[in-house]
Amino acid sequence: MGGLLSELGKKLAERWLSLLVLPGALYLAVLGTAVLLGHGHPFDLNHLTHRISATAEARTLRTTGGQIVVLGAVLASSAGVGLAAQALGSLVERGCLAAAWRTWPRPLRALAQLRVDRRRDRWTTAAGRYDRLTAQARAARGRGERSDPAERWAAHLAMTRIAAERPDRPTWSGDRIHGVSARLDRVHQLDLATVWPYLWLTLPDTTRTEITAARQSLYRGNTLTAWALLYLPVAGWWWPAVLIGLALLLAGRSRTRAAADDYALLLEAAVRLHGGELAVRLGLTPASPTTASRLHTATLPGPAPSPDGVDGTAPTPLTPDLGDALTRALYIPPPAPPPDSL
Repeated sequence: MGGLLSELGKKLAERWLSLLVLPGALYLAVLGTAVLLGHGHPFDLNHLTHRISATAEARTLRTTGGQIVVLGAVLASSAGVGLAAQALGSLVERGCLAAAWRTWPRPLRALAQLRVDRRRDRWTTAAGRYDRLTAQARAARGRGERSDPAERWAAHLAMTRIAAERPDRPTWSGDRIHGVSARLDRVHQLDLATVWPYLWLTLPDTTRTEITAARQSLYRGNTLTAWALLYLPVAGWWWPAVLIGLALLLAGRSRTRAAADDYALLLEAAVRLHGGELAVRLGLTPASPTTASRLHTATLPGPAPSPDGVDGTAPTPLTPDLGDALTRALYIPPPAPPPDSL
């Protein structure tokens, strides 16, 4: 037990150091450099060295107690800045995914609506071009000819750069995740918001681990963008901080988009692979003997059963009928209004 607690303490200390203290210490170092150099000497290393040396010569810093106090203050300040960055990262994520943009305050809601309208116009144009090229290729195959797919692929790429489905969010990352719900509803008649909590509880551990890792990566990407925003006020003392903030902003944007794409792919794959099995568990469709045996084995003690397809069993495919049945079975209607309000 003691070894377990010791190992857990080491991991917590490593995460505290890597996620809070080190980024916060770097931020404090840049802030101190900004205060010492200012706009007048932005890259004067000799001036910076002289100022630091003069500060280190203070009588308080020569004593052990003073050094401990300074070190503790630096660690506490670094952790505080890291916590502020994570809190700001949560706000950045809400704006990036924009799931509830229709409830934003009116000025922000109007700007988001304008952004959505423009994205829809661009997507409609790109999707129309792709559909037209696809129809031409289909007609050419009907005549026994084969058209060059390069132009069609380029049109598809131009469409997906805007959104995989018809845009409904003001941001690419928000539309990428919302597109999973839209496609599952369009193809399988399944409402992801209704089914997902129940499906999550039945997913294999490996699948949940991959989805959780992708979700954490998405949060870290937004936290990196939050760090970029924190560096902007430092530019008031030292203009090179703008370059640091811009570099972090571009890196955060790239990481957030990549993480949102991975997260959306895993969400859709999990629903397609295990949605039919959830329907079997709920008794919405008769299970084959191999599926029933696998579900029974999963409830017994001992090692977990092999994933679908590895042990020779076939998963239950998710069809539109099953998707609609899952949504109907798991949907909880809102309470009826009281009679006096009718």
